[in-house]
Amino acid sequence: MNETKPLPYKLACLCDLRDEKGRILLIERHKAPNQGLCSPIGGKLDTANGESPHQCARREIMEEAGIDLPIDRLHLLGLISERAFEGSGHWLMFYFRVLGPVEVPERDIPEGRLRWFEPGTLASLPLPETDRMIIWPLVTGHDHEQLGLAQAHRPSLPGLFCVHIDCRGDRLDWNVEQTGREP
Repeated sequence: MNETKPLPYKLACLCDLRDEKGRILLIERHKAPNQGLCSPIGGKLDTANGESPHQCARREIMEEAGIDLPIDRLHLLGLISERAFEGSGHWLMFYFRVLGPVEVPERDIPEGRLRWFEPGTLASLPLPETDRMIIWPLVTGHDHEQLGLAQAHRPSLPGLFCVHIDCRGDRLDWNVEQTGREP
């Protein structure tokens, strides 16, 4: 499929927050993008002011979850590039894991409703296809890797995954360009 005109590239972050029970905080979205679906906290980088991905994640967590976290609690877990998402643009997303548990009450926010979910229930939730098929399996794989490291008494941060997703056409095509933990 040939694109007839160049599409804009957008930069965003996604934020993975967990509570003391290991549940994942998601937004049941009432607005586009992903209206009617469950997504992590996140948003676009303020590129006009030179905001870094970490600063964006911290700001989005403050705006949407109402908690102010220091940047050193944000661990870059993944880089996700999406080509021609919904035919409207390309995305480069920085996927951050918040280190350690957080406490955030379930509540309504302008984008939708904040809710906690057990990791095992993700498959039954209404999720964007890219999240269901690609992103959450990569995150889960890193979670299992981290669990193995913790059981081996070798504390380590989970490594970085990089995936490129081609959203053109009626079938997703993706390539994991890097995966694994830091040495």
